[in-house]
Amino acid sequence: MLAPISWRVPPRHYGPWEQFVSLLTEGLVARGVEVTLFATADSRTRARLVGTAPTGYSEDPSLDAKVWECLHVATCFEQADAFDLIHNNADFLPLAWSRLVDTPVLTTIHGFSSERIVPVYERYDDRVHYVAISAADRHPRLHYAAVVHHGIDLDAFPLGRGDGGYLLFFGRIHPDKGTAEAIDLADRTGLRLLLAGIVQDRAYFEREVAPRLDGARVRFLGPVGPDRRAELLGGARALVHLVNFEEPFGFSVVEAMACGTPVIARPRGALPELVRAGENGFLVRSLEEAAAAVDAAARLDRAAVRASVERRFAAGRMVDDYLALYRAIVERRLEPRAAGRDPAATTPSPP
Repeated sequence: MLAPISWRVPPRHYGPWEQFVSLLTEGLVARGVEVTLFATADSRTRARLVGTAPTGYSEDPSLDAKVWECLHVATCFEQADAFDLIHNNADFLPLAWSRLVDTPVLTTIHGFSSERIVPVYERYDDRVHYVAISAADRHPRLHYAAVVHHGIDLDAFPLGRGDGGYLLFFGRIHPDKGTAEAIDLADRTGLRLLLAGIVQDRAYFEREVAPRLDGARVRFLGPVGPDRRAELLGGARALVHLVNFEEPFGFSVVEAMACGTPVIARPRGALPELVRAGENGFLVRSLEEAAAAVDAAARLDRAAVRASVERRFAAGRMVDDYLALYRAIVERRLEPRAAGRDPAATTPSPP
């Protein structure tokens, strides 16, 4: 299991790719699978840990990301013969090693930072088995072995009462994530808004967010770790997710719904795959629709909101999907790769 090394596995606060790796790795170990996890040396796991970088380069600015990523990936592929399969979660760089080993390589594509990286995926399309994290995030020029939605640890997100009287923004402080739009909605409804997340775009934060923070009606909490996440999500009237990009998945969306908190989101990217309008949230296209959804969200049955995600997004379902895919790939290892795979081919995944 090749993890990214921006953050520790599992992450202390932010780190969705690392969070995915942790949930999948621990789930596989619990099923008796022998897993070697390549991650930062300070990671925590029941798998065999191989750590090259001492910690995440986003946590220690003295680390050169390119240097440590190169050493990290090389360490994994130098041991390729010891494994039945390499599951890459470290973006496109490891693909360059894939033709140098006989071991099958599966890559979960956690979104595309830009169209500029797609040529790398295209070059290794005939060698690497790609998994999309949502149907919406499949790229039309790539072939996919499966679409597998992420799962979450439902026990870590108990049903909340939603009695905090606030709206919640939970994510990166970045124009893509619609932080300023969440503040606009709070202004429109008169409700308190709590902002939780890392500041990824400092200029945007200083220009669009900081001047509107008053410490009372609009508060910035900074990054929120696992110790406070469920309480914060469970106390909100609604999670505000008015994104301005094609969201590849959205961990916080599913986590909020697991706590019974409805989600108010734009229908961008994977969000129509997660949010069922009128059942666990609302998909809106304007500030006016979002304001109406805030009122409607208060009338939803929070237990029903949680029930809507319990089967579809449980970590166990995700582990089962990946195990089935691993077995299929390993069994086909000695067979010729089929020519012209269907770009939309999938293994069973949640509706």
